[in-house]
Amino acid sequence: MDLATVLGIVISFGLVLSAIMMGGSLLIFISIPSLLIVLGGTIGATLVNYPLHRVVSVMSVIKKTLFAAELSQQETIDQFKDYADRARREGILSLEPIISGIDDPYLKKGLQLTVDGLEPQAIQEIMESEIANTEARHSDGQDIMKSFGEYAPALGMIGTVIGLVQMLQTMNDPSSIGPAMAVALITTFYGACLANLVFIPMAGKLKSRSNSEIRIKEMQLEGVISISRGENPRIIQEKLSCYQPVGDREDAA
Repeated sequence: MDLATVLGIVISFGLVLSAIMMGGSLLIFISIPSLLIVLGGTIGATLVNYPLHRVVSVMSVIKKTLFAAELSQQETIDQFKDYADRARREGILSLEPIISGIDDPYLKKGLQLTVDGLEPQAIQEIMESEIANTEARHSDGQDIMKSFGEYAPALGMIGTVIGLVQMLQTMNDPSSIGPAMAVALITTFYGACLANLVFIPMAGKLKSRSNSEIRIKEMQLEGVISISRGENPRIIQEKLSCYQPVGDREDAA
């Protein structure tokens, strides 16, 4: 589980709720009609904008922001140093037994293509196509979350307009104006909170995770191509370490 995501949501909502409770009862900020307008309208607008299967897949997108595990760059370097040492000592076919134990489909495919004897150029083209497709899929998830973040405040404003219209119809009763205005504004509050505390930050987290994953895949591509060319393990290690920040390199001073 990604601790930063969980902490961010807990802290942001916790502080907002604390501020509300300091000024009065939390119950006055609970409005089922307002919530239905914001959530229902946001989901409906997103369904108009995207195919159904892509909107349904948003659950896996949300799951990825919370539970996705990242492979560190140093682990990738150590992994390929081991592969290169083995290939140099025992030949490229010695990698075949370990391929079945690799969980990463991208890395697994790259090593299998290498063991199968494909030319480095062909391997590079195939793996680069995989990276491009992965970026496109990640972009879809980010776009859906951004759409949620754009539609939620707009639906909040629509709910507020609805509430104001209903309030104006009861202007002959001054005692009802204050409560009706409060309910109208709660809809905007829901839209702003959901957009700025949930949807937009999740889109940003997905972008960050995508960048990290693509960087790892680029390292794996570099490592696979280098092994297929029979390069020295030390050279491969130096190549892959270029992807790391200077302070994270093992030989950094």
